[in-house]
Amino acid sequence: MKFKPADNIQDLQYFGEFGGVNPSISDSSTYTFLSAKTMFDTFEGNAEGCYLYSRHTTPSNLYLGEALAAMEGTETANVTASGMGAITPAILQFCEAGDHIISSRTIYGGTYAFLKNFAPRMALATSFVDITKLEAVEAAITETTKIIFCECVSNPLLEIADIEGLAKIAKKHGLQLLVDNTFSPLTISPAKLGADVVLHSLTKFINGSSDTMGGVVCGSQELIDSLRNVNDGACMLLGASMDSLRAASILKNMRTLHIRMKQHSYNALYLAEKFEAAGLKTVYPGLKSHPGHELYKRMMNEEYGFGGMLTLDVGSLDKANELMELMQKQNLGYLAVSLGFYKTLFSAPGTSTSSEIPEEEQAEMGLTDGLIRFSIGLDNDIERTYEMMHDCMIQLGILEAVKN
Repeated sequence: MKFKPADNIQDLQYFGEFGGVNPSISDSSTYTFLSAKTMFDTFEGNAEGCYLYSRHTTPSNLYLGEALAAMEGTETANVTASGMGAITPAILQFCEAGDHIISSRTIYGGTYAFLKNFAPRMALATSFVDITKLEAVEAAITETTKIIFCECVSNPLLEIADIEGLAKIAKKHGLQLLVDNTFSPLTISPAKLGADVVLHSLTKFINGSSDTMGGVVCGSQELIDSLRNVNDGACMLLGASMDSLRAASILKNMRTLHIRMKQHSYNALYLAEKFEAAGLKTVYPGLKSHPGHELYKRMMNEEYGFGGMLTLDVGSLDKANELMELMQKQNLGYLAVSLGFYKTLFSAPGTSTSSEIPEEEQAEMGLTDGLIRFSIGLDNDIERTYEMMHDCMIQLGILEAVKN
């Protein structure tokens, strides 16, 4: 039977302690024991099902972790207070001083800054490569390489990583493949394609309401146990733990993720096709002109489409800023970072979410001043949205005054 991640989520059943259709929220920072020995066993990791302290985990966090593991097809998962609170411990759990990391050159600016600027303090070296070239990835492997890190759909250039190809390279050389799937939940299932660890910023599409930060590490039971270990677990000791109230909130929003992703994808494809036909430099994985289009089609869970992210290059930063300000004035979206909201969000990544990457490296990877990153919203009348955006572009001289 075909793997359908949304069905896996819907099949989960949790009752509240009083029979509620939502599980009760564990609003406690610490938990009581009936015996001192059980407390000792829990510290030692030998008392499954017992709770000790909320930094370890809580019932609410476990419910959310189980739903996310079901979505990604992994054994289990550990939720964290932010996306970076998931990415950095996962990397550090596999690495020690002197180790080497291979990373895609186009990744979220925070991840780039961690690998480029912070990790060297711990004697961790990173090679940034064009992740779309498997031969370049394999050529970068050294005796001290421990992990390959990439994003399924890269931020912000929307390059597509060949997860199956990367998994084969990782397996061949005894490496771990860590994949950030924030841009493509449900649409791509990296663990089914061979990834060892799947990461998300839950802040984005999965929560979907731009009111909560969160992250998750999805992987094997062995990995998650090691991350939670009281002696040397990176999640445990670095302390980026999720609050139970936030976990319960995200779990509720996950129930509509499959509906939302279909609408995000439908709207993004419609706009991308219209923008491209109007002569704009448009990047969207659903377009046949995208270099990774066929690869995405091979990897995707078809019913969820090509995702809600697209980029337009309008030629200059000044033009990009003018357009974003006008679109916000016309209530077409918000000039804001992040993604996955019900309303369209847009930003110029070179001066915002990717500003940690030096300008010369931005130029080398093709990140131009005029690039606008769009997280397309859930607009019910996407035709009207396009007409209004088109009029804004005509007003600013970005498009000629022709009706499309």
